[in-house]
Amino acid sequence: MTVQRLHVGKRLSEVAIHNGTVYLAGQIAEDATQNIEGQTREVLGHIDRLLAEAGSDKNRILSCQIYLSDVKDFPGMNAVWDAWVADGNAPPRATVEAKLARPELLVEIIIVAAQK
Repeated sequence: MTVQRLHVGKRLSEVAIHNGTVYLAGQIAEDATQNIEGQTREVLGHIDRLLAEAGSDKNRILSCQIYLSDVKDFPGMNAVWDAWVADGNAPPRATVEAKLARPELLVEIIIVAAQK
C-alpha cells in the first residue's frame, strides 16, 4: 500500500494519506498576533482546506488532539470549536496544556480523518 504525502517539506508533510485515512500534521496559526479565538478559527480553516484537498471533511474526523499553551484559553477555543464542528459529528477529542514551539502560539490541532 502506498502512502501519499501533500505539502512535503524538509522536516514534515502537512498531510499523509494511507488506506483511506488522512493524517494531518499539527496545524498552527500563521498570524500568531491573534487571540485564542482568532488563532483557533485560522487553524480550523487550515484543517478544512487540507481535509478537502485530501478528499475528506470535518464530518469524517476520526480523532482530534488539541494542544493549548495555557488551559485558561479552553473556553475561548471551545466557543470557536463548537461553532465549527457539525451537529452529531463531534469526533473523539483530547485537549491538553502544552508548551508549544513558539511562545506566541496559543493552539495546535492534530486531526486524523477518513476519506470520502
